[in-house]
Amino acid sequence: MITSGGWRAASLLGLGAAAFLWLAACQPAADEETPAGGERAEVGEAAAPAAPQFTAVTDDMLRGAGTDGKNWITYGGAYNNQRYSPLTAINRENVANLVPRWMFQTGVLGSFETTPLVLDGVMYITTPFSNAIAVDTRTGREIWRYNHRSGTTIFCCGPNNRGVGLGYGKVFLGTLDARVIALDQKTGEVVWDQQIADPDAGYGFTHAPLVYNNMVIVGTSGAEYGIRGHVDALNAETGEQVWRWYTIPETGWEGNWAETTPSGDNLNRDIEAEKAAMARWGDSWQRGGASMWMTPALDPETGTLFVQTGNPSPDLDGSQRPGDNLYSESTVALDVNTGQMKWYHQHVPHDVWDLDAVSPAILFDVQKDGQTIKAVGHAGKTGWVYVLNRETGELITRSEAFVPQENMFAQPTPEGTRMLPGANGGSEWSPAAYSPQTGDMYVVALHQPMTYANHFAPYEKGKLWLGSAFTAIPDEEQWGNVSAIDVATGQITWQKQTEGPMIGGALATAGGLVFAGEGNGLFKAYDAETGEVLWQFQAGAGVNSAAMAFEQDGEQFIAVAAGGNFQLNYPLGDTVLVFGLPKAVKPAQPRDAPRGAARPAGEGQAPAGEAGRDTTAAGEEGQGPEQEPQRMEDASQEGGAAGAGGAAGADTGAGAAQ
Repeated sequence: MITSGGWRAASLLGLGAAAFLWLAACQPAADEETPAGGERAEVGEAAAPAAPQFTAVTDDMLRGAGTDGKNWITYGGAYNNQRYSPLTAINRENVANLVPRWMFQTGVLGSFETTPLVLDGVMYITTPFSNAIAVDTRTGREIWRYNHRSGTTIFCCGPNNRGVGLGYGKVFLGTLDARVIALDQKTGEVVWDQQIADPDAGYGFTHAPLVYNNMVIVGTSGAEYGIRGHVDALNAETGEQVWRWYTIPETGWEGNWAETTPSGDNLNRDIEAEKAAMARWGDSWQRGGASMWMTPALDPETGTLFVQTGNPSPDLDGSQRPGDNLYSESTVALDVNTGQMKWYHQHVPHDVWDLDAVSPAILFDVQKDGQTIKAVGHAGKTGWVYVLNRETGELITRSEAFVPQENMFAQPTPEGTRMLPGANGGSEWSPAAYSPQTGDMYVVALHQPMTYANHFAPYEKGKLWLGSAFTAIPDEEQWGNVSAIDVATGQITWQKQTEGPMIGGALATAGGLVFAGEGNGLFKAYDAETGEVLWQFQAGAGVNSAAMAFEQDGEQFIAVAAGGNFQLNYPLGDTVLVFGLPKAVKPAQPRDAPRGAARPAGEGQAPAGEAGRDTTAAGEEGQGPEQEPQRMEDASQEGGAAGAGGAAGADTGAGAAQ
C-alpha cells in the first residue's frame, strides 16, 4: 500500500475569520434567559471540574461497547467495527449549530490518523511516530504523555499510528518499530514492552490493537519490504505470545491458480508461465507480504476474528511470486482463541495492482430471500463493497462500483498500463461506517487515474521492494466521494463528490448523521438518508482520520484529528478538535501565568536509532511546560484551530458554524 505523487492542497481560510466565529460561538446569546433560581454564575463561581476517572475496561464493557454512547473504548466503536454511535443529542435538526468546544495540539507533525478513545472523562490519543497522550475531556488538559523512542526509520506510507487499545487498566500501543507496549492507564508508565518482529526487515504496526478475553491482538505491516505477514495474540498481563497466524502459508500459497476473481472477472494471467516459474520461485512465500493494516472485527458469539490482508510482495511484479499468493488480498476468519483459520475469501488472486483488502471488516445482519444472514462487509480498493456470509465466507453481494473503473485487471507492462482505480483505490485504509437505521455502509473513496509499470528488482532486506511504479497521470482530474451503499442490495443510495481524493474514514450516528473529513481541511456532516451536507468546518489541516462520538456530563461531542496525510501530501497539523452544541459561558478571566507552549515536533524523543521509551506526566518537574488546550474563549487571541500545520476557520458554506 503505497503511492507516488500527491494532491495539491486547496487554499485555506485565514485566521481572522476563525477567531471571530469561534469567539462569537462562545458568547451568551443576547436574549438568553437567566437560569431558574438565580443569576447566571460568573467565571470562578462554577464548581471545579470533576477529576478524571481511570476506569479499568473489562471484557463485559468491551462486549457492550456498541450500546454505550457515553464512551468510545475500541477503535471501531465496538467489536463489530460499525463506527456507529447511538447518541442522538446532535442530530440532523441541530447539527448546523455545531461549534468547536475545545482543541488539543500535540506538537507532533506527520500523518495524523488517530481515532481517539474516550472512557469516563479521559481521552486517549496517539500521534505520528507512535506516541500516546491522555487528555482530560472536561478541561482539555494533558494528563500524561508517552514519547516513544523508535529503533527504526524503515516504514511505509508515513509515520502513522491510528490509535490505542484499552483493557484491564492498561493502554496498549503498537509502534512503527514492531513493538507492542502496555502503558499504565493512570500514569502512562510502561508496564511491559514486547518486540514482536524485526523492524530492520520492514515490520511494524500502524493500527490500533484489539483487546479481547485477556488478549491483545495485532497484525504486522511491511509488505512493501518483503516481509511475511502475521497476526499475533498476546497475553494482556505479560505480553507473551498466545498464538500466531501467518498471513502467508508455508505450503499451498500458490492456491488454485485462479483465472478469475470469485465474481468472475478475468485476471488476464498467464497461468502456464506462472507454473513454470515455480521451480525458481517456490520459496517466495518466505517474503510474500500480506500486511494487516487495520484493526480487525470480532464476533464474540462465535469467537471469530475477521482480518483484512494486504498486497503480496513485491507489489506489481508477479513473476517472482507465481500462484494465487494466499492469503493476500483476502477477508479471513480466524478462531480468536487459537488463531486457526476457519475460512478465507480472496478478493483478488495474484494481485499485481496493489489493490489491498485494507479497509477494516464490518459486521452486520442482512436480509436475503426472507432470511436474516450474519454478514461481514469490506470496502475494497477495487471500488466494490463485498458482503460475505460470516459463517462460511460465501459472497452474498458485490455492490455497484462506487468509483470509476476502467481497463480492470489489465496486466502492468514495462511501458505502463492505464487502469482505474489507481493503487490507492477505491477505498484505501479508511474505515467505513454502518448505520443500522438505514442499512447503509458509508464509504469514503478516491479517484486517482494511474499507470501501472512493472520491472524486475531483487529482494534486499529493509529495502523498499515494489517491482513496480504506479504513477498518477498528469492533468487528469482527481477527486473523492462519500457513498452510502445498501448492504442488502449493493445499490448506491446516494453519493457526494468531494474536491480531493478522500482518505480517513467515516462516523455514523443515531442522530441521522454521517461525519467525514477531507484533505483540504473540511470536516462535514451529511444527512445519513439523503447525503445533504448539513454542516462543515474548516480545520486548517487535512482531516484524514476517522471521527468518533462521546458524551460528557450529559452533552454529546464529536472528536476528530486534523493533521494531514503522507500518502496524498495533504497539509499537516497536530490538532484534535472536539465539537459540540453551543454552551453559553462568560469569557475567561486573565491568567496569572502564561499559557504552556506546544512542544515542537520531536521534542523529548531520542536521537534517531536510539531505542527506548520515555514517559512524561503533565507538569512533572524537569519535563518542560504542561501541554494545554486552546479553549473557545481564547480563540480571539490564539487564532482558531490552525495547529502547527496551517490556518483554520469555520466555513461559511452549507451549515457553517455561526
